[in-house]
Amino acid sequence: MKTGRIRVIVVDDEPHSRSELIYLLEEHSQIEVTGEADSGQKGLELVLQKEPDVIFLDIEMSQMNGMELAEHLKKVKKRPLLIFATAYPDYAAKAFRMEATDYLLKPFDEEQLEETIKRIEKILLSDTMPENARKKGKLAVEGQNRIVYLAPDTIDYLYREGRETLIHSQGQQYSTKATLKEVSEKLQGWPFFRIHKSYIVNLQAVKELIPWVNGAYQLKIKGYQEELPVSRNFVKALREELEL
Repeated sequence: MKTGRIRVIVVDDEPHSRSELIYLLEEHSQIEVTGEADSGQKGLELVLQKEPDVIFLDIEMSQMNGMELAEHLKKVKKRPLLIFATAYPDYAAKAFRMEATDYLLKPFDEEQLEETIKRIEKILLSDTMPENARKKGKLAVEGQNRIVYLAPDTIDYLYREGRETLIHSQGQQYSTKATLKEVSEKLQGWPFFRIHKSYIVNLQAVKELIPWVNGAYQLKIKGYQEELPVSRNFVKALREELEL
């Protein structure tokens, strides 16, 4: 299995849509956007040149459309995973016959994109990082006149509120100006999982998953009374991570 960052190219002839998708992808530290193209022909050239792990591909394009490009990719020695990203829902059945990994509709929904990335990770990346590959340092949290060092395995959950990221560790709360993304990057290799766009939990601290409304759930952490929101788009992947 792959063990590094996931290399991605984006192919879309609409500059605004292409830029928006690249921006959203780059919010995820495990994703590296290595190229972009505004046509199927240029996209094919990029695939041959860059050998990406994943291609996010629009369908309606001039010169060579997305479906034609997908046909050409069948002949590529190192075929990337296909993610169709389009404004047209009518091509979904054909896309999956092309063995597409996922099908995203414009305008892009951040939680659906998160779910897509989790699916890509499950296919490409090792499920766990070896113990000896984990960083041995601690998370530095700057407080008032002091710096607190937290061992990753003592952190129960963290979330974004206003301009701060709040970190809960063994019943204590700490705050940092670092973004949720910046903190999660430092915790890579430890069993942390995003359950909501604003919440990340330590899977080892999870106690209960409680059905709520409209397919969403609430999650309880050991030692805490409050229940954390789990977006319905993350429920399936969360259960796959938690359950034997």
